[in-house]
Amino acid sequence: MALKTAQDAASPAAAAPTPRVPGVLIRLTASVAGGLALYLAFPPIGLWFCAPVGVALLALALYGLRLRRAAWIGYAGALAFLLPTLAWVRPIGDDAWLALSGIESLFWAALACMAVLVMRLRLWPLWVACLWVVQEWARGLFPVGGFPWARLAFSQGESPYTGFAALGGAPLVSFTVALTGALLAALVTRRPLRWRGDRVLAGTLLAAIAVPVLGLVVPRPGDEDKTVRIGVIQGNVPGRGMDFLGDEPAVVLRNHADETHRMAEAVRAGRLQRPDIVVWPENSTDIDPYTSTYARQVIDSAAKDIGVPILVGAVAKIGTENRATRGVVWDPVTGPGAYYDKRRLVPFGEYTPMKDLFLALSSRAQLVGRQSVAGDKPGALRIGPVTIGTVECYEVAFDSTVRDAVLAGGTPLVVQTNNASYALTNLPPQQLAMSQLRAVEFNRAVVTAATTGISAYVGPDGRVGWHTGELVAAMNVLDVPVRTKNTVAAELGAWPEWIMVLMGAGATAAAICGRRRG
Repeated sequence: MALKTAQDAASPAAAAPTPRVPGVLIRLTASVAGGLALYLAFPPIGLWFCAPVGVALLALALYGLRLRRAAWIGYAGALAFLLPTLAWVRPIGDDAWLALSGIESLFWAALACMAVLVMRLRLWPLWVACLWVVQEWARGLFPVGGFPWARLAFSQGESPYTGFAALGGAPLVSFTVALTGALLAALVTRRPLRWRGDRVLAGTLLAAIAVPVLGLVVPRPGDEDKTVRIGVIQGNVPGRGMDFLGDEPAVVLRNHADETHRMAEAVRAGRLQRPDIVVWPENSTDIDPYTSTYARQVIDSAAKDIGVPILVGAVAKIGTENRATRGVVWDPVTGPGAYYDKRRLVPFGEYTPMKDLFLALSSRAQLVGRQSVAGDKPGALRIGPVTIGTVECYEVAFDSTVRDAVLAGGTPLVVQTNNASYALTNLPPQQLAMSQLRAVEFNRAVVTAATTGISAYVGPDGRVGWHTGELVAAMNVLDVPVRTKNTVAAELGAWPEWIMVLMGAGATAAAICGRRRG
């Protein structure tokens, strides 16, 4: 009887099935938890330490998987992260929000497939971190000019990792956060857990601790004892969402002009210092001042009252069908002068990619109206006593665009932005975190002027020195440091990113070759 029982137990029919489903559910849960942890790291919540934890959970969810399963596990984690992080897109439409999140998650699915390959190599946390940079690099290029939002670096506006921006820009910050997360995952996957006898385990733990600590001691250029006094105007708008301009023309322009007159009155009364220059936001005039006599008179009156040049955000008509999103220097005596035309345009917001196709498919594409034309020169404008590096809204997410403004002589940086369609969403605080990172990356103070908020001042150390609320009119005069010394990141440009991209690609190729040989 005992013999029969043993034989039955050894037979295939009697063998217990492998519990594969619970394993998949655990991995899926870990992936989703990792995505949600990443979301918590981004503003407005801003728990920066959740970013490496999120990467660790995603890595653990993928460790040891086959390619096909890794793809959808990674995709699920991406959706858990991107759906709440990109919720600011919802005022445009839930379909646009879901489509953008779904498309961007495809890059994460590709990352997951490459990650499970390189996890079979030695030093795999290093290769996974490089691949994370590859994923963010690709998202910044494709499709339709790229969408470099929600990069790991942009969750680290003020954290131990921020200092790495001065060495290798946003890509190096993303790399170090991802490396810490991958090292944490390696601590869990390493077996047996012989804490005293396993030198590899001890080294991994030490590296996971050392990476953020090293970010705190990155050398940065010092102060140069030069300042410029900048007046910041936030005029507010009459409408909300996609109809932020309201029904009555010129209200947005009058709001910003009125706030400038209030600043001039405060200066005369001694409540504010006299500024050297004044900055208005992107789209601060809803009427083209080049073609409208009324708009020109309103801006002229404000400039003469405050007595200094104003950087005005305008939409200028070009021909009969095109336009430019423009920052123009408006002198109180000579009027409009030097200008910068936005180079990185918002797809479906400022222009329509594959215009004939999308206009036929969606009536919403008609809302773009005149098609914006991209500028071809870096954003460096002489205004008053300084040359400012001007960046328009969406452009602050693009490394090369901000760097071009710095190398062209821009100091400080000025971000003119219009967040009116996304007021009270998570976009304004996310954009402010980008300005914090750029300040450290390029050793430049950053002044943000927004139509509805958040207008702010960020010091070269990345700390926010002043900011407004949202959906209010506000103004202030700020003493802003002027720095001309460049960081290592500014001098090296995209080289650190390219090195990490090539390392990630090389590791993936080596893993594929080893898999074929095996």
